[in-house]
Amino acid sequence: MITVTQDVFRLAQVFTISRGSRTEAKVLTVAITREGFTGYGECVPYARYDETLDSVTAEIQGLPSDVTRDALQGLLPAGAARNAVDCALWDLDAKIAGKPAWELAGLPKPGPEITAYTLSLDTPENMEQAARDHAFRPLLKIKLGTPDDMPRLEAVRRGAPDAQIIIDANEGWSAGVYADLAPHLVRLGVALVEQPLPAGEDDALLGMERPVPVCADESCHDRSSLPKLKGKYDVVNIKLDKAGGLTEALELKQEAIALGYDVMVGCMVGSSLAMAPATLIAQGVAVTDLDGPLLLAEDRDNPLRFDADGVHPPLAALWG
Repeated sequence: MITVTQDVFRLAQVFTISRGSRTEAKVLTVAITREGFTGYGECVPYARYDETLDSVTAEIQGLPSDVTRDALQGLLPAGAARNAVDCALWDLDAKIAGKPAWELAGLPKPGPEITAYTLSLDTPENMEQAARDHAFRPLLKIKLGTPDDMPRLEAVRRGAPDAQIIIDANEGWSAGVYADLAPHLVRLGVALVEQPLPAGEDDALLGMERPVPVCADESCHDRSSLPKLKGKYDVVNIKLDKAGGLTEALELKQEAIALGYDVMVGCMVGSSLAMAPATLIAQGVAVTDLDGPLLLAEDRDNPLRFDADGVHPPLAALWG
């Protein structure tokens, strides 16, 4: 039996990116029950990819109740619906087998990974204060993507002079804006820039100097995206909601590394249940960005643990 429920988690504060603001995370929780066990998965339907809570629910409800992980890959496209079901099936299979999901996947036992903490788009003054409040964190991610980003970046660097900084422009820059900003990114010690240009306009990156590594986010979904990234990007951002689950994400990571890309593992704003499978993908990658639960005012029972060592793999009571 497959059930889908809508859940809402309040955010600790307003979260803003170049496409808008939100005060809560609306997610779908999938539960699959077989042989007396129930596996769970979570997804975050994303309007950027023409997904809604209702459309993704309909996709999931259209699946056969006995769907397997292998069959699922051909029944749904990469996206939020397939992700929630795929992760629920991994959790279910782990429970039935009495083994952790990492072992079923043939992976080494996972450990904690340092994760980025995201500062949402705001005034330079507010971003400087947010950076100061979180300057103890080793890695800060800044949401930018406007024509007036330099004062924001300068402000964050003032607030957190020792933290490593990565930037997510969320497709908000033009080629000209990125070219103008690039030298300043180097000067301010920025380690990575995510998706500076719109996915449909990123051919402009071909032949462009990239003094700071550029990461494909909206331009990279699953393995089929990889051929279009050549010559434009240095890093690929793997998100389970884009890849369509842990099964594809494992393959995408392996293939991306084989092609010479560094890997970033990211997330939508969701609960610990959404991040739990992604901790397996995050092992040993260049950048981990699984801070979704840190942005929430409330979370699941048995949430992921975050401490000075980073984000820890989930307890079995949560997932896997």
